[in-house]
Amino acid sequence: MNNRNPILFEIEKALYPTVYALWVYPDLLPAFSTWPPVLQKLAGGADLMLPGVVVPSSGFPQVERGTLCAVTLLGNRAPVAVAVATMSTAEMLAAGMKGKGFAVLHTYMDHLWEYGDKSYPPTLAPLVTDSAEKESAEDEEEMEGKEPVISFSTDPLQHVDIGDLSLKGRDSCTILLGKEELDENRAAETAEDANTEVQQEAEGSRTPQEQMDALFNQCFFHALKCKVKKSDLPLLTSTFLRSHMFSCCPAGQQLDIKKSSYKKFSKFLQCMQHQKILQVKELNKGVESIVEVDWKHPDIKAFAVPEGFSSASAAQDSKSEDREKVYHAPEIIPLYGVSTKMIPLFQESGHRKGSILSSSEVRNIIINYVKTNELVDETNKNFVKVNAILCDCLLDKSEQDEISKLKWDDLLSRCLERLQPLHQVTFFGQEPIVRKGNIEAIDITIAQRSSNKKVTIIKNLELYGLDPQCVANILQQKVQASATITPVPGTKDRVQVQIQGNQIHHLAKMLLEEYQLPRKYIQGLEKAPKLGRRK
Repeated sequence: MNNRNPILFEIEKALYPTVYALWVYPDLLPAFSTWPPVLQKLAGGADLMLPGVVVPSSGFPQVERGTLCAVTLLGNRAPVAVAVATMSTAEMLAAGMKGKGFAVLHTYMDHLWEYGDKSYPPTLAPLVTDSAEKESAEDEEEMEGKEPVISFSTDPLQHVDIGDLSLKGRDSCTILLGKEELDENRAAETAEDANTEVQQEAEGSRTPQEQMDALFNQCFFHALKCKVKKSDLPLLTSTFLRSHMFSCCPAGQQLDIKKSSYKKFSKFLQCMQHQKILQVKELNKGVESIVEVDWKHPDIKAFAVPEGFSSASAAQDSKSEDREKVYHAPEIIPLYGVSTKMIPLFQESGHRKGSILSSSEVRNIIINYVKTNELVDETNKNFVKVNAILCDCLLDKSEQDEISKLKWDDLLSRCLERLQPLHQVTFFGQEPIVRKGNIEAIDITIAQRSSNKKVTIIKNLELYGLDPQCVANILQQKVQASATITPVPGTKDRVQVQIQGNQIHHLAKMLLEEYQLPRKYIQGLEKAPKLGRRK
């Protein structure tokens, strides 16, 4: 340990350096690079497969089977994992870069890392890989009487002690840092060219899922770096995906979360939250928002905007008109949960308390129950005989002695009324979300203010994937009136849009015609001013 941070750990009487040690001495072990999305898999316990290893233009370091190696992310020399090579460099190339390449022992973000101060990997620029420059640098060092850079290409476990770590590591870091200062500009250019070549070479070796993961990472960091501002927070996660990340997608490519390894956008954001890049909270039931972003995070700072995008134009892409065009009304389906009282009626069909059903499923279960128990009235098939279970489940105490038959429609409506109301919301490009209760409608009211002035207040926009700030901006431009965002009285973390005047006509046109929201989910449209002849 060193100041709370673990420096070495022991497995079967062998010592291994942690990522904290390697961040101080990044060139202690031979390093192999991988793509940033792979880190999530490694931290979850996976080994590093060869298709996920980036082939540098200068070639791999020469290692043997069993050699201890460092794993880095493309574009950053700071190690994020410690692993043992399962085959030599020659065997990796002979295998066509397929199969398991490294057995991972420890990673950034694992429990050993959490035992320390949980700091981020430093951002270290890639080194110049020209062998001629290395030889000339070593010649200069010998002339000045300094020790040459120590190479740890052989297995370090048998003959590297703590003294070697501190002394030889420090010399090599000092020499390399001096070299970086002398050739800073040329090193940056070389690294940039190498990254481009590596991406082109590795693109073909990655699976479609890995390519989609990389595309999501690229668009995520691009959106945070160029589009989202602190004043935009809290920002609905659906708005972030739809209005910011989609517009950062390169031409000819399309983001599809189901084709990635994450499968759900919420899981992707959880991964980013685990890396402490941002913080996501559920401000409203079932509606998540980004509430905090660490713009000083090394991954955001190190991200380079791809060619063809400019920061200035990207910042302007978030205009309200663009957001308005890409909005898709969510699909809302009423659902029903089996309550305790209704268990006897549904247990024959294999359902328990809490089982979630659609209205058509409920209808089919009731029909099958009636037919199986021969409850259809023989004299009039429009009626169903009420047995003991139907009596307990569907009739009030005052009705139990009076009602012996029910019409089909009455039977089904009584059944739906006594089930627990739920609803499923599916936002465009995301997995369905099931919430308790019936969905609250978008509530539009007219309030009187001082000097007999009227204001229009709109609530519950977030439940339908609409960003209140975005709606306020669009309305303000349409009607040329002041629009503000204010907290909803008596609630926590909920906001409403308030705009001067009775603007229900404009709201109705925007919500019904442009956003294609069903009228049944909007209440208050009847309060629109009557259109009379102007005097």
